[in-house]
Amino acid sequence: MLDLGRLRALHAVSVHGSVSAAATALGYTPSAVSQQIAKLERETRTTLLERQGRGIALTDAARHLAATAQQLLAIVEKAETTLEERRGQPMGRLVIGAFASAARGLMPMVLAALKAEHPALDARLLEVDPHLSVDLVTQGVIDLAVAHDWDIAPLPAPEGQERAVIGDDLCDLLVPAGHPLAERAARRPLRREDLPGQRWICQPPGSVCHDWLVRTLRASGHEPDLAYQAAENHTQIALVAAGLGVALMPRLGRGPLPDGVLALPLEPVPVRRLYALWRPGAARRPAITETVRLLGGLWPQRTG
Repeated sequence: MLDLGRLRALHAVSVHGSVSAAATALGYTPSAVSQQIAKLERETRTTLLERQGRGIALTDAARHLAATAQQLLAIVEKAETTLEERRGQPMGRLVIGAFASAARGLMPMVLAALKAEHPALDARLLEVDPHLSVDLVTQGVIDLAVAHDWDIAPLPAPEGQERAVIGDDLCDLLVPAGHPLAERAARRPLRREDLPGQRWICQPPGSVCHDWLVRTLRASGHEPDLAYQAAENHTQIALVAAGLGVALMPRLGRGPLPDGVLALPLEPVPVRRLYALWRPGAARRPAITETVRLLGGLWPQRTG
């Protein structure tokens, strides 16, 4: 009989594309995942992974087995959901995926509350990009995702996937002290029409925030000058503090601004909306309903 834990490891490798990424998602070491795959190869007497350059690739047999593993894991999840529902309290393992600033500014409060109120629940956190989280929920890699979208870039919603609004995250324009836009903001509210002609500090291409900035400025008839691109908010803030440019940044997880950096409001205010997403039927799990409740309830208390 095939071992479910080993099938779970193979499925994770198929989803994430590498042993190390699968290990991160599962909360194991890469060595442990490799050992699970090796044991599965011996069980099935089949080669499952092949070297491909510096990485690995799944064989045809492995891809078929991984697809079957996904079906089996879905059946196991259904059984666990039924058991948890009958007991009426959050329990078992719950993997939550959240984008970086939510993982920093919201999830510590939520995870601490889950740990204190529901000791039988093993809640875990995986930091993932919003673009990836929807698919990871569908594939069963994570149980619940905290994702976001912008008004001009709606979050895709696979058929049947359920969601709940957590809250709205406001965005400010960050500028160095003494910047001309700061002087203009002292006289009247800044509008998006005031933004062209700046040297921008932003996230790299492919991120939701990057796409929002580019689309917004292009809609006003200007091509943005993306002079500095950095994934981390703290890096962007440091670049603003050095007087190198301006940045649009949400408030969630931003933290206190250093001396010399000003946060200026815009009209209309740029807003990104946060959602919790989960698979159909999983809402019967007390762990899901309780986590969604805490996400919405703790949102007003989030740290900056």
